[in-house]
Amino acid sequence: MADRYLHFTGTAPGRFLTRRLGLPQPAPLPRWSPERPTFEGELLHLTAGTSPHTDALDDLLPRTGLRVARPGSASAAAPPAVVLDATGVGTVEDLAGVHAALHPVVRSIAAGGRVLVLGAHLSPDDPEQAAAQQALEGFTRSLAKELGQGRTAQLLRLAPGGLSGAESTLRFLLSPRSAYVSGQVVQLADAGGPLPYDIDWDRPLAGRTALVTGAARGIGAAVATTLARDGAHVVCLDVPQVAEDLERTAVRVGGTALPLDVTAPDAAERMVAAGPLDVLVHNAGITRDRRLAGMTAEAWSSVLDVNLGAVIRTTQSLVKSGALGEGARIVATSSIAGIAGNAGQTNYAASKAGVAGLVRALAPGLAAYGITVNAVAPGFIESRMTAAVPLMIREAGRRMNSLGQSGLPEDVAETTAWLAHPGSGAVTGQVVRVCGQSLLGA
Repeated sequence: MADRYLHFTGTAPGRFLTRRLGLPQPAPLPRWSPERPTFEGELLHLTAGTSPHTDALDDLLPRTGLRVARPGSASAAAPPAVVLDATGVGTVEDLAGVHAALHPVVRSIAAGGRVLVLGAHLSPDDPEQAAAQQALEGFTRSLAKELGQGRTAQLLRLAPGGLSGAESTLRFLLSPRSAYVSGQVVQLADAGGPLPYDIDWDRPLAGRTALVTGAARGIGAAVATTLARDGAHVVCLDVPQVAEDLERTAVRVGGTALPLDVTAPDAAERMVAAGPLDVLVHNAGITRDRRLAGMTAEAWSSVLDVNLGAVIRTTQSLVKSGALGEGARIVATSSIAGIAGNAGQTNYAASKAGVAGLVRALAPGLAAYGITVNAVAPGFIESRMTAAVPLMIREAGRRMNSLGQSGLPEDVAETTAWLAHPGSGAVTGQVVRVCGQSLLGA
């Protein structure tokens, strides 16, 4: 569904009227396209404190597709991205360097640009370092709310081993693929050194098989399309009731259709038979909204079974059987409802909070096999479901985030593709919100 307000604010009368009334002024977001896979211009590389990563970043940052400039460079007058290396910040006094580095340039960042702050893991043996590094989180989330014009800001905490395994994350966060991700904190684990093979960054999933549940339409279809673009053979799974839509999606992406209810007694067995799998995306989900006082036991249990129970059962079966082998990627779908809560959705919010708990619990044990498990938590994403929401509620949902607009299914798909990337082994146990920094929740 078209966002007419977003279009109106891009006109001269719209800009005038919204300024006078103090209304949100969302800017069109630059998203990935074959014609514009990366930003154009020079990335500005800044440092606060004394960092051990300066030389490594000078080598790594150009791989994002952007040229790198230092402060004072005339060509970096309107940089599309700014990276602030704050890994060396260890005291309250060091935090002044964060202000000193970004204060002179923050107004000049190009519309739709990126700010990425690099932090360090919090030291349990150094309270002041932990406090100073934690301060970066409040700083980055607040900056993301200030930037405007479609700009985003994130905090990336490097692993104790430094930049090992960070390339895929840098490429994602500093590209148009992360258009609707803002105000997030991503923590990297130690990836255990470089990969034993080279990655084709244009088709990183070539030769790999991905299974996507709930793939007939909406977000699931977008995920299947994006993973296929990245080279994967996609097994598209959805309930038999939408078999025609499912077949269309599978044909479009050159994949395989698997009509199956994820709660069926033989669901895990049939998913195992579709393996071996390199990527598993749990996207299938349902809602049965009603306030708790009026919610039936069936409405409660059906949502919990589809959204959480089936995810637990099938994941355990696929791992135990070996259908998900070493180096596999698991991406589950949570929701901001599971983080912030939502009236009339106690069942749905419980299931999506459970997904977040599941990935955090599974991550340490699966790391021994090189398997990562993460979750995406979408906010207000344009879909058939949101199109049916009453107008005023829909408009409120679209505007209640720092970017002042709703996301698109491809925004969730791009985030899923990053987490499914073979180079994303350092990203595990994370819940990444794809919500434009929704003003609801943390």
